[in-house]
Amino acid sequence: MTGSLLAEYQERLAAQDTYGVLVVLQALDAAGKDGTIRHVMSGVNPQGVRVESFKVPSARELDQDFLRRYQRRLPSRGEIGIFNRSHYEEVLVVRVHPENLVRQKLPPETRKHHVWARRYDAINGWERYLSDNGFRIVKLFLNLSREEQRVRFLRRIDLPDHTWKFSSHDVEERQSWDAYQEAFSEMFSHTSTTWAPWYVIPADRKWFARIAAAAVIAHALIQIDPQYPSLSSDALHGLEAAKLQLEAEAPNGAAADPFEQRGHGGSRSNGDTAVPGTPAATPAQQEG
Repeated sequence: MTGSLLAEYQERLAAQDTYGVLVVLQALDAAGKDGTIRHVMSGVNPQGVRVESFKVPSARELDQDFLRRYQRRLPSRGEIGIFNRSHYEEVLVVRVHPENLVRQKLPPETRKHHVWARRYDAINGWERYLSDNGFRIVKLFLNLSREEQRVRFLRRIDLPDHTWKFSSHDVEERQSWDAYQEAFSEMFSHTSTTWAPWYVIPADRKWFARIAAAAVIAHALIQIDPQYPSLSSDALHGLEAAKLQLEAEAPNGAAADPFEQRGHGGSRSNGDTAVPGTPAATPAQQEG
């Protein structure tokens, strides 16, 4: 049901062309980000969805401000954009591995004094700006336990069709588990806002994580409630004229308008659907 619901609301979002949706997906390695994207978006029109994955920044990107490369890959109005990892890497990986902060060539005084607090403020301000301009931000964190990550890494090693997914770097990063947990906690505390809350989804069971992620995204679209655009009187007259012309071209023995015979009557539905109103995961919100 959730898949068909997402497909319907995505179509309405594209037709209205007023709002956009940005899904921010964060997690540790092996939490199932790619599988969640694949399953949640399997029923929607691929032309209306863009998935952006962010790898190690290039030399050119390191010469720019830390939000620049994310700004350039935002969705347009009418689109759903998915950030597979995101601008939050700048307060996670960069914080756990501070040598990355040096590579970003910040002025020395900026690196020393409250750099993380300023980055939280910059991210909150940027997300508020996007929200005010019609872009709904849905932030999902797939919360994987340390033991389940260990099991999934072993699965990648032991199963030949999964070996390609494994990287020794993933095991090295496990040594920083506690540091990442602290960075996640700080991130939630400082960047879960009323306009862009975080949804923390238990990810040890893939089926649950996928259902919960789909429900949160569907809930955001329901709140937007995009509508098909209303046609002007001139447009309606044009449709009627085109309809009469097409009916007049029907060959002998064929129905002039087969859709009228099937009971459609040419009417246009606004796509309203009754849906349960609560998301599957509860956001932690920061006041203000």
